This record gives sequence, structure tokens and C-alpha cells, in this order.
Amino acid sequence: MPGFLLEVGTEELPASFLSDALVQWQQRIPQSLEANSLKGESVQVYGTPRRLAVVIKGLPSVQADREEEIKGPPAQAAFKNGQPTPAAAGFAKKQGVELDALFVRPTDKGEFVFVQKRILGRSAAEILTELVPQWIWGLEGKRLMRWGNGDARFSRPIRWLVALLDDTVLPLELVNGSKTIQSDRISEGHRILHPDPVTIAQATDYVSALKSAYVNVDPEERANIIKEQVNAVAENLGGYTVIYPDLLAEVTNLVEYPSAVAGKFEPEFLELPVEVITEVMVTHQRYFPVFKPDSSQQELLPNFITISNGDPQKSDIVAVGNERVIRARLADGRFFYEADLTKPLENFLPQLEKVTFQEELGSLRAKVDRIVKIAEQITSQLKLEESQSQKIQRAALLCKADLVTQMVYEFPELQGIMGEKYALASGEDAEVAKAIFQHYLPTGAGDILPGTLTGKIVGLADRLDTLVSIFGLGLIPSGSSDPFALRRAANAVVKITWFDNLPINLDDLLTQIATDFAAKYHKDQGSLTAALQEFFLQRIRTLLQEDKQIDYDLVNAVLGENDPEYTERTLKDLLDVRDRALYLQQIRNDSTLDNIYETVNRSTRLAAQGDLDTKQLEPTTVVRQELFQKPSEVALYNALIESVPQTQAAQQTRNYQLLVVALTKIAPAVSNFFDGPDSVLVMDSDPEVKRNRLHLLGLVRNHARVLADFGAIVKNL
Repeated sequence: MPGFLLEVGTEELPASFLSDALVQWQQRIPQSLEANSLKGESVQVYGTPRRLAVVIKGLPSVQADREEEIKGPPAQAAFKNGQPTPAAAGFAKKQGVELDALFVRPTDKGEFVFVQKRILGRSAAEILTELVPQWIWGLEGKRLMRWGNGDARFSRPIRWLVALLDDTVLPLELVNGSKTIQSDRISEGHRILHPDPVTIAQATDYVSALKSAYVNVDPEERANIIKEQVNAVAENLGGYTVIYPDLLAEVTNLVEYPSAVAGKFEPEFLELPVEVITEVMVTHQRYFPVFKPDSSQQELLPNFITISNGDPQKSDIVAVGNERVIRARLADGRFFYEADLTKPLENFLPQLEKVTFQEELGSLRAKVDRIVKIAEQITSQLKLEESQSQKIQRAALLCKADLVTQMVYEFPELQGIMGEKYALASGEDAEVAKAIFQHYLPTGAGDILPGTLTGKIVGLADRLDTLVSIFGLGLIPSGSSDPFALRRAANAVVKITWFDNLPINLDDLLTQIATDFAAKYHKDQGSLTAALQEFFLQRIRTLLQEDKQIDYDLVNAVLGENDPEYTERTLKDLLDVRDRALYLQQIRNDSTLDNIYETVNRSTRLAAQGDLDTKQLEPTTVVRQELFQKPSEVALYNALIESVPQTQAAQQTRNYQLLVVALTKIAPAVSNFFDGPDSVLVMDSDPEVKRNRLHLLGLVRNHARVLADFGAIVKNL
């Protein structure tokens, strides 16, 4: 079975495009082959800054023959009085069959004429000729460019094309205006180490042929080589390095023949904060920093490691050039740092008035004032001591001040980090300083949460302000579009609250903040609050299912389905909804839920036909004992009375085991009420008796509703 090679040679591709393109081809090419009945034994995608390639092994030479049913004209048009019409004759002729090969079959749109045809398989070469251009031009990416005088768009100009089916060149053309690129077996080696063309004898020789020309086309192999070399160089320098995943991915896609080169800089630069130096190295220069071994805190050595794509024999020259660059960057950093330290962090606050947060929302200084107010509202809810409250207010006031420092202006990734450094240098309380950094946490999925209460509350206040303000302008996320990262902000609010068991009333906070916003910007407070509530419910639903691994129907049960009572309860007490969901999952897993499901669910369905308030738990006020006709009614009534204290205790303590124990005790009485020897007809002809019995079932439902809406739970999921 033949092998196939496609290599698209280009000018240097951006690392981000190369990474995305490899993923796209790895997904799309096997799908494309399978859709055309050309599934190979293996599909391996390769890429370097100058090429994208795929090697397919074990391709069939031709497609398998197949039977295909072809639909023709409607039967009433194809036949009149049992005789074929010109429409039938034309269809048969087009398909190359006799009229008697036609048959009629009903469809959802009526009866149509069909013909069964045997389709001979086409050759792999013929099909690949059609597919390859689709694979190339179908690649998606940011800022695709045109070049030459054609309309073709790609990340960078395409310079050569290799297409081999085993040892034979598959004739292909990529046309771009007056420029035509024809396929061949000639590739290019490393620009410096092997400037001569590389002839590839057959498709499966690709990797070894390029390796002999100093090009390692396998990104995974290049990444492993880089890790090994970087760690070895760091060890030779007497230290260790950190392999940052994003940095490794980027440098892997910037080189074809990686070579780790050690460089150095003046030890005096180590007086800068470690974060400044590593930011310069990692983000701006794509260097790996070198740390001192066995230090309690990360301390740097005056060295760095860069990955060269040049001649390893000239590493000294490469090192000198990079040393010159890092020296200049660190000198800039030192200048910014020293200039920023000439005044306290608080003195930067007036400059925030000159920075726009959002055009309609005013300056960053205005946002800070809102954060301070919201932080005070949260502090008030939590009833914190005055000393803690003062720290929170101070951190809220200073949390954005570092954004207008020279260091953060030059290195935006250091926001919060430099705020903490400058706050400490200004004599601020250590917890206040730490909160300036921590209020940005978490920055994404999997990131750590703030470690101080001050950082948590300032972070909540910042995100709640952003959510209410952006929603207030009508800029609600839709689809994958979320330019203000509002989903991430809402997730952080919920995660911080859950992780630290903060008893905040989110519903009240949203209402307060939305009311202030609506008054200032003349918006409708009601619709704004409703939109925010729905948005948070969506986030809570997602976090319960994805982060807490709660079954979807149990999530529906604790959140309610279009149930205002559950919506209000959820947002007023995020801890309660989490605990109820976790407990429901627990009792499903240990089968306790099965013991109460049938009786509670049956009661819930019937109770919906009554008019009992869903919050009512006390039987004595809503059930008339004089209407009882069977002992089963008395037994259920007494069981409900005994359950009230346990249910109320469960509400107050969030110990829902108490409630489930109570429901378990009620279950036999409910079963007897429905099906026992003293069972009753709930829908009695006497409307008062009927209402009384529905109230009994409504009370069963209401006790269960303290935990969840059992009507939303699916049996034996």
C-alpha cells in the first residue's frame, strides 16, 4: 500500500500559526481521507518555521467500489399511466442504465424514482490531486497575507511544493496570479547548515532525508531535544531552569535545528526584582532563566539560555549578540524601576484619571472608586472587623495604581506584581501589598486563587464592577466572543466564594451594584439585574458539571428549571447550592437516592396539581384533619409533623443528611398512602378532600425541595 508525502515550503511562519496549522491538519486530513474512502494506516503531521508536511502511510491505491442509490425525479413526473415519461428516460440515460433498472421508493417528500448504481473506485492519485489544494488553502489563522499579484492567502509566501506518492511525483499546481508553484521532489534543508536543495527519493524517506540536511521536522522531537539541552546547560552553569510550557512551544516552532546557547549578564542587574528579569527573558527575549540551586526562594544566576537556529560552532558569537540585547533590556528595566520608586504608590493615583477603562465608563480612577465601594459592600455583608476592613479599603484604592508606572507601561504582564513591590517599598501593610497582586488571581483555568482575605474581596469587587458595567452597556458575551473575559470573571467570583466558603449574598450585591449603575447611566435596573442573574446561573451550572463533576440532572434539580425560588436561593447562597449538589451526587453514588426517589417524585408530580405554597412545611396550618378518611392519611400527616424539626435543622445547618433521613422515614407512609391496604384516591370527587390530600403530597414535595427539585431528577441515570 503506497505512502504519500506532502510538504509545503514557505518563508518563516509565525510560531503561533505553525502550532495551529499542525493541529488543524492532524484533525482534518484523516477526516478528509476517510470521507473519500482513502483511510490510511497512519497520518503524521510535521512542521518547522519553513515548512508544513504530512506523511501518510498505508494508503489504498484505489477506492473500493461501492453501491450508491441515486435519487431521480418524482414518481408522478416519471411515470404516467404506468408508462415512463421523457423525465424517466432522461434520468436513465444520464445514469447510463436501462429504464427497467429504475424503481420507485417513498420518501418524506413523497414517492421518487431511484436507481442503484455500482460506482467504481477512483485512484488515490486522482483523489489526492483534488484534496491537497483544499488542505493547504483551507488552513485558518490570524492575519493571513496575500503576496505576489494573486489572491491566494496564506500565513507566509509559499516557495516550493513536494508531493510524492511512493517514489512518484504527484503532479500538482498552486496558482497565485502570475506565479505557479509546481510539485516536485525537491525540498530545502537548513538555511545555514545545508543551503543545497534536498532530493527526496520516496515519501517515507522524508524525515530521514530532512534530518540529514539539519532539519528536524518533528516538533515533539525538537521539543525534547530543547528540554534536554537546556537542562544540561543550566546544570553546567551550576543552576537549574524552569521549562515554561508556552516558551517551550514557541521556541520549538522557531527553529529547525535547535542548539542551546548560554549567555551571561552583569550581576548588578540581579538587584532588580526576579519577576522583572524573568519577564524580560521569557516573554520578550524567549530565553530560559537560570536559577540558583537549593535556594529557599527563586534566586537567579547572572545567566540565560537561548535556543539558536544557527551553526552550533558559532555559539560564542550568538551568545555575544544576545548578551548585548539582554543588557540593554535590563538597563531599561532598572531605569523604570528606579524612576518608579522615587514616589509612593499612592501618588500614581491621579494619573489613573488619564487612562480610559472603557469609553462610556470613564477612567481607571473612576473604576477604582467603584471597586472601593463594592469592596465595602462585601465587607459589610461579611461583618468583618474594622482592622480587616481598613486593609481591604486600602488595597482596593491602590489595586490599579501600578498600571501607570513606567515599569508596567513597558511590561504590562507585570501588573499586580509590581504593584505589590511598590506598595511594600512605600511602607504599605504586607497584606495590602499582597492583595494588589492577588486580586488578579485566578488569571485563567487552573490558576491559583488569592491566598489572603483582602486579595479575595478586592478581586471579587473588581470583577463584579466589570461584569455589571459591561453588561450595563449591553456588551453581553455571545457565542465564543467574550472580549472582556466576562465568563472568566464570573467563574472567578464563584470559585473564590466556594473555595473559601465566603457567605456572600451575590443576589444582593448584583442588585446594589446594578442599581448604582442604572442610576448613573440611566439604564433599566430590572433588566440589567435579570441578565446578570441568568449569566451567573449559567456559570454556576457549568462549574458544577465540569469542575465538581455533578450529573446534569442533579444540577438541574438544585438550580431549578425556570424556577424563581431556586434562582433567588442559588444567588443568595452560593455555598448552599454547591453543598446541595455535592450531597445529591453523593447519595446517588451510594444509592441512598434510590430509597426516596420514587415516593418523592410521585408526590412531586401530583402536588403540581394543587395550590400549596412551595415554601410551606408545617402541616398543622394547611391540612384539615377532620377531612381524613383513611388511616394512611393520618400516618402521613404524623410523619410530616415529625419531619419538620429535621428539615428546619437541615435548612439552618446545610446538613442535608438530616433531611434525607426524614424523607426516608416518610417514604413508607407515602407508599401506603398511594398503594397500601389503606390507600386513597388523591383526586377525590369531593374538592375539599382532594385539596387536603394534595396538600399532604405538597408538603412531601416541599420538604424534598429544601434539597432539590426531585421532578428534574432522572431515574437510574
